Amino acid sequence: MNVAIIGAGKLGLRVAEALMEGDYAITIIDKNPVVLNRLSQHLDVMTVNEDARAIKVLNDIQIQSFDFLIAATDSDETNIMISMFAKNLGCKNVIARVRDPEHMNQLGFIKEKLGIDMVVNPDLAITNEIYKYLAEKYTLSNGIFTTGKFSLLEFKGIKYPKLVGKNMIQVREQLPNMLVVALSKKGKIIIPHGEDIVDADDFLYVAGEKEEIFALNEQVHEKGEFTNLQKVMLIGGGKTGYYLAHKLSEFGASVKIVEKDKERCHYLATHLKNVMVLHGDGTDVALLEDENMDSMDAFVTATGYDEENLLLALTAKQRGIKDVISKVSHNSYSGLIEAMGVDMVLNPLDITASNILTFIQGNKKIISTVLIQGQAEIMEIIAQPYMCMVNTPISKLPLPEGVLIAAIHRGNKVIIPSGDTNILPGDKVIILSLLSEIGDLEKILKKKNKNLL
Repeated sequence: MNVAIIGAGKLGLRVAEALMEGDYAITIIDKNPVVLNRLSQHLDVMTVNEDARAIKVLNDIQIQSFDFLIAATDSDETNIMISMFAKNLGCKNVIARVRDPEHMNQLGFIKEKLGIDMVVNPDLAITNEIYKYLAEKYTLSNGIFTTGKFSLLEFKGIKYPKLVGKNMIQVREQLPNMLVVALSKKGKIIIPHGEDIVDADDFLYVAGEKEEIFALNEQVHEKGEFTNLQKVMLIGGGKTGYYLAHKLSEFGASVKIVEKDKERCHYLATHLKNVMVLHGDGTDVALLEDENMDSMDAFVTATGYDEENLLLALTAKQRGIKDVISKVSHNSYSGLIEAMGVDMVLNPLDITASNILTFIQGNKKIISTVLIQGQAEIMEIIAQPYMCMVNTPISKLPLPEGVLIAAIHRGNKVIIPSGDTNILPGDKVIILSLLSEIGDLEKILKKKNKNLL
């Protein structure tokens, strides 16, 4: 498949690296020759040093022969324009990154009238994940997977005390015919192994047949609402802060947002209803104390600086705030984050890249996906005869560290697989992948012989 990526920034590079594991011919177009030269030294891609807004450039690469175009420059207007040009010139599918709230208010028109197949918004994507965690926590995911017999349950370790202190082998004995597909430890999602221990504050993600998951749900969750979210403080009034404040205020929470740019404060105050906008430096702990920081149910750091976000998140956690969430753009901080005990850390780049890859991989029969705390994805895939994962024992598959085959739906049965299990053509396979390693999924989805293309 031919894929064109416009813009060699972080998102374009992230998507290109992931697609390199699969059966894709990738062309990257950017105006900066230095960036393209550096990129071509470690990625096997075609690079074009041109401005993709010129129709001649799109014609020169024969855009009509491309299956996907991803417009990922820093400009919404440029992305919309290039996507529109490419679609009209015959590109099968076009994806545009659009971030401005004013443009998002016209999303229906952009997609329907301009022919753009998919619009991705990193700030809105991370907002949705934070909102789901705060306003819809302890969720039971059923009806999402088309098998109809498979469900996923999230709960805190303390809700099922028999599991606390047990390793994964012992947990498997306690939960027969079910599988802990992921653990959230101090805000970091991991795929658990036999020696991993369940702590009281861990969040467990358990997969299995719907009936058994429903029975487990009865034991770990009380009936009714599972959240008591009333007061939230947001640090940073950028696009993420704006989207999140809007959603949480509509939910009914009392929201305070701290922003140090005076003009931005004016924008927020005139565009947000029932939100208190405070002009000040979010790193000024005295200011936060004056605004009753310690009484908050949740504290979200979403400035443009990772270091500020992490420092503030650590401060909030030390002061006993129940839910502390931080936006971080660099995965290199993951070890520090784990030690800090922040409840949830999200990378907008990982989430956006995952959304794009899921759309592109749809041709490979990915029929549904669920994000876990914005760090991992569970997807349902129909196994095709040509895929590497078919007719091979799971223990012999080239499964990377960040990918787990959680369950197989075959006929009327849900199978929790072992190393000896073979995936057959037509099986509906439930796979978990860490977003930071989402490209590894291509290793088992791609064709056994690339010459078949």
